[in-house]
Amino acid sequence: MVFVGVIVAVAAVVAGIEVIAQNSSSASLAFFGHQVPGVHTESQVFIVGIIVAFFAGGGLAMSWLSLLRRMRVRRELQDLREDRQETMAALVRKNQQLERELARARGGAPSATATGEVPVPPRPRREAPVSPGPRRDREPVSPFFDNPA
Repeated sequence: MVFVGVIVAVAAVVAGIEVIAQNSSSASLAFFGHQVPGVHTESQVFIVGIIVAFFAGGGLAMSWLSLLRRMRVRRELQDLREDRQETMAALVRKNQQLERELARARGGAPSATATGEVPVPPRPRREAPVSPGPRRDREPVSPFFDNPA
C-alpha cells in the first residue's frame, strides 16, 4: 500500500509539472502534448489543478496510513511475543516450584512453606495381590476359565 500511495502521489506531481510545462496560455490545457478536451477557461484549469492536488494528497495519505498501520501491527506483534515469553517463564517457574514440592512430599520431608501450605503426605505403596492359583500371562475372560480342569 505504501508503494501504491507513493506511485499515485508521484504520478500526480509529474502530471502537474507536465501541465505547467506544456501550457503557454491560461485558457487551454495540454497534457503530454495533447489538448485536454472540455477545458477552455481559467476556472476549468484551476479545477483540474485541484483534482491533481487531490490525487497527490490522496496518494501521500494512503502511504502514510499504510506506514502507520504497519508500525502498529509490528508493535502489537512484538508485545505479543514479549507477553508470550513472560508467560512461558512464569509457567516454567511454577512448574519447577511444583516439582520441588512434589519431591519434598514424596521424600517424606514434612516441611511447610512460609505461606502456610500443608505438605502432602506420601502415598502408601500398594502391594500386588497374591493369587493362590498358577500364574497366567493374561486375565481370564470369565469365571469359567478360572478353574483348572
